[in-house]
Amino acid sequence: MEKYIEVNRDLWNKKTPLHVKSKFYDVPAFKAGKSTLNPAELESLGDVNGKSMLHLQCHFGMDSLSWSRLGAKVTGVDLSDLAINEARKLNEELSLDAEFICSNVYDLKNVLDKKFDIVFTSYGTIGWLPDLDKWADIVSHFLKPGGTFFIAEFHPVRWMYDDDCVNIDYSYFNKGPIIEEVAASYADRDRAVNHLSYGWNHPLSDVFSALMKQNLTITEFKEYPYSYYNCFTNAVQNEAGYWEMKGLEGKMPLMYSLKAAKK
Repeated sequence: MEKYIEVNRDLWNKKTPLHVKSKFYDVPAFKAGKSTLNPAELESLGDVNGKSMLHLQCHFGMDSLSWSRLGAKVTGVDLSDLAINEARKLNEELSLDAEFICSNVYDLKNVLDKKFDIVFTSYGTIGWLPDLDKWADIVSHFLKPGGTFFIAEFHPVRWMYDDDCVNIDYSYFNKGPIIEEVAASYADRDRAVNHLSYGWNHPLSDVFSALMKQNLTITEFKEYPYSYYNCFTNAVQNEAGYWEMKGLEGKMPLMYSLKAAKK
């Protein structure tokens, strides 16, 4: 196992118990029926009832299970064994029929032999992967002909800046791993994590190019000046209830979404 995979797996194993108990994820509300899905993915993918879906980097499964509640036949994948264990517990408790697999994205062909109508990934995923060409190959491999790929992700422009979004500290382009000490989680900044992380910034051109090399046709692309999540420091809530960077309201892209079709 490559070092970055092991380090990041251990990081997410430390984060998962904090996340399950956090107000940010609000597991009790989810168990009571609240969906964790957002307008971007719901509007783009539409009716998923009866469709098979592969959810890459699913964390502890609440989005996967929200899709399952809408009738999708979901397989969720994550590198954190603790996250997958929590996802399986939720699936059983809620009497849903999702399947969860513990695997690094790049190794998924070794443990899964299915094709899917939809491949889905969202919000804080590809920044943990160094090679988008390998990632796009996985996406294409698991899609049926005529299938749909959808990603909603935080915008690479945001990741150029420091935590308070004041200074540009990082390149927009992938210049290799960004190795940092994570003091706390976005879900609970009062609980210490203190663990190394490996991340990568991927410009939009790399995302587009990687998918197009796999003969995936981009059918939709959107950028958003807000985040659905209060996961950045120095963010303020707008009238719609979403989050923008203080002093840069309406000026900075914080998310994007993209949909592609396999020929």
